Amino acid sequence: MVASIEFSHPYLPITSDSEKEMLEAINKESLEDLFCNIPEEFRLKHELDLPESHTEMEVAARIRELAGKNMPSTSGRVFLGAGVGIHYIPAVVSSLASRSEFLTSYTSYQPEISQGMLQTLFEYQSFMAELLEIDVVNSSMYDMATALGEAAKMATRVKKGRSKFLVPGTINPINLKVLHTYTDPVGIEVEQVEYDSKSGLLSLSDLESKLDDQVAGVYVENPSYLGFLETQVDQIEEATHQAGALLVAGVDVLSLGLIRPPGDYSADIVIGEGQVLGSPITYGGPLLGIFGCIDDMKIIRQMPGRLVGITRTTDEPHEQGFVLTLSPREQHIRRERATSNICSNQAIAAVTAAIYIAVMGPVGIRQLSETIALKSNYAAKMIDEIPGAKAPSIGSSFWKEFVVTFENNTTAHHVHSELLKKGFHGGKILTNEFPRLGESMLFCVTEFHSEDAIVGMAGALRDILTNGGGAK
Repeated sequence: MVASIEFSHPYLPITSDSEKEMLEAINKESLEDLFCNIPEEFRLKHELDLPESHTEMEVAARIRELAGKNMPSTSGRVFLGAGVGIHYIPAVVSSLASRSEFLTSYTSYQPEISQGMLQTLFEYQSFMAELLEIDVVNSSMYDMATALGEAAKMATRVKKGRSKFLVPGTINPINLKVLHTYTDPVGIEVEQVEYDSKSGLLSLSDLESKLDDQVAGVYVENPSYLGFLETQVDQIEEATHQAGALLVAGVDVLSLGLIRPPGDYSADIVIGEGQVLGSPITYGGPLLGIFGCIDDMKIIRQMPGRLVGITRTTDEPHEQGFVLTLSPREQHIRRERATSNICSNQAIAAVTAAIYIAVMGPVGIRQLSETIALKSNYAAKMIDEIPGAKAPSIGSSFWKEFVVTFENNTTAHHVHSELLKKGFHGGKILTNEFPRLGESMLFCVTEFHSEDAIVGMAGALRDILTNGGGAK
């Protein structure tokens, strides 16, 4: 007969004997002794006021009830972007990316048993290189913000003796904070370049005045964080390279169906956010940092992350295989020579991106870019016709996102709260981040926004601004 075991906790499988044994091992008499450092007045003296237990069916019904109060981002009534995008994800993308062969795969340390994962990541790198028109793409980074930090550090490693990194004044403030997190501890000075308040374009005169022999790299975004297109990329590239610095370009990959890829204007390092390639927006992730560079071994050797390569046998019939050809992590090489502390390469997000691009194809990417351009410009035109609103208030040509400024003492916070009451989520409020733009919002329009949704949002905005829409 098997002896019964007494458990002292309903959820933790700890018996009184095992509890006693552990207490003796740490020289304590009771569990209360573990909390002796917590003052008595801060300890809970009563039972928690929790509801009675419910069945699974009752809990599921309650969760559905609460979830029904939410406005899903896919409703077409959410105009929030600011670095991520609400895009349609074909069912086949989620279906393939969620297969156990991908979900259970981690880092491909053993190529002999990881050929499928390695090949998929190789395809991801190849797709990205083709879209960006850049020679080498790694696999991959955490997100665009950390990719920017790594790019700045990489630029100073390539350009030895230089310790400055220039960024546009219109950079995403969150990305700028992450950049400082990477650069401040290693003595890299980050300096912002002025921009024109009307066009948003980088001030070439200010850039040239700051391009000295200490600048390792210059960062340019196209499209910018504020949505407008930087039309001076050729002049920026020329000035940067004449000063002996590297040009780092940040892009929205889906825009490349329409606008020039960074490789076309001779960017040395390219970064981007890959969340738009098939990954949903779920409480801030998953994000995917895209990172590429030109075919220069001095630069490639300083690239962070991992690089999957293809090889083949020397004898016929030739058989090909995939391997990690570059892995500059401290656990793989001497710590002092490591160029990255990336510990997880976001492989499943990269796999998802590869599947998404394969499903869309070049024609699909082109059509999507055009659709987003048409819808975002249509939305801006409708808003600009509303008294008390100007759109776009910075830049003339833009893609997907644009700034709306409110006049007549109307605050962006008031507009935002009133839009919510009418069932619409406005854009990101920029008033504190960019005070020189005034009371403003950054609206994002993608293929998810139908004509009815855009017209409805514009109508709601008109009602707010023309019927007592002042600051409250």
